[in-house]
This record gives sequence, structure tokens and C-alpha cells, in this order.
Amino acid sequence: MLDWLHSLVERFFGAKSVSLGLYGAPNAGKTTLANKISMDFVGEPLGKVSEVPHETRVVQKKEKVSMKVNGRKLNMNLLDMPGIATKVDYRDFLKYGIDKEKARVRAKEATKGIIEAIKWLENVDAALVVMDSTEDPYTQVNITILGNLEARNIPVILVANKIDLPGSNVKRIKEAFPQYPLVRISAKNGHNIDELYKTIFERVG
Repeated sequence: MLDWLHSLVERFFGAKSVSLGLYGAPNAGKTTLANKISMDFVGEPLGKVSEVPHETRVVQKKEKVSMKVNGRKLNMNLLDMPGIATKVDYRDFLKYGIDKEKARVRAKEATKGIIEAIKWLENVDAALVVMDSTEDPYTQVNITILGNLEARNIPVILVANKIDLPGSNVKRIKEAFPQYPLVRISAKNGHNIDELYKTIFERVG
């Protein structure tokens, strides 16, 4: 009955449109997930993925992404945010073979990206907060992200990423932040991605 009603509403008024922001610490897998979503529904990736932290230093946008799940449709502006960090030290980039001058530039750009990501909260209708499930989730970065989203009453879905890796511990994330819906995935290999799409519809569709 509800599916029929949703279809009727979409037929006469069009599918709902939302801006979906992907937030998280650097290298949590935000861009990998954004690429997966974009490939599934648009057929092209959104951004570059790298092992070097802060590869994404400006907000990357893919507009008019039409997500279709179980006969329902959701139009999205997909927003891949720069990784949030409490500090950015250029010396952290040197270990990846980046020379000092380029490392300093990267650190400056990354800092600007963090500020930009926070400002974009004013334009976000819902958020996927991506966490690396192999790491301790109870960090200042995650607490800050969730606090800012909650203060603005923005619907949140926690994404426990990298469940394909040894040491993945989704239970830690669930225990740290039990008040939020959580989906366990591997953005890299697509494991359980359909469950994430279903949850997006339940929360914001």
C-alpha cells in the first residue's frame, strides 16, 4: 500500500530531491563510496582515490543522481566532502614521497577544505558519516562531525566501511554511537551496498 502511494506521489509531483553529504575523517573511504554510488546510478566516478590523506580537498559534486530502489526514485545531489581533521601537518605527507613544498601546499589546501566542508552543512539535507571500521570510532573528529549535524537536525546514517579488512569491528561503532542507524559495508567491493541504499530511502526518501 505504501509503495503504491509513493509511486502515485512521484508520478504527479516528481521524485523527492535531496543533497546528500558524505562526511568523515581522511581515508575513511568517502570518495570510494561516492564513486560506488555514482557508478551505480550515473555510470561514472566522482573523484580520485589515493592512499595519501586529504586527496579530496574541495567539495566534489555530482548533481541529479537518480537513485532507484524497489520501484522508488530519489533524486540527489551527491556531495563528497573533504576529510575532516583536528589538525593538518604538512610533515604527514612527506612519508608518501611528496616533497616539502608540495606538502605545505597540500596541507594549506586541506585546511581550507575542512572549513569548506563545515560551511556546506548549511546546504546538506542528509549525511552519510563514513567511518573506518578497523579504527577506534570514538574520536574528536567523529564527535565533532556528528555534533554539528545533530545541531542542525540533519538526518544521519553511520556507514561502517572497510568490513572486508582484517580488524574490522563494527560493534565498536555501534556501541560508541548507538543513537544513529548504522550500515556495515565495503565501499571497495560493494558488499552490502544495497542495504545502504535501502536505508537512505528509509531515512530521507
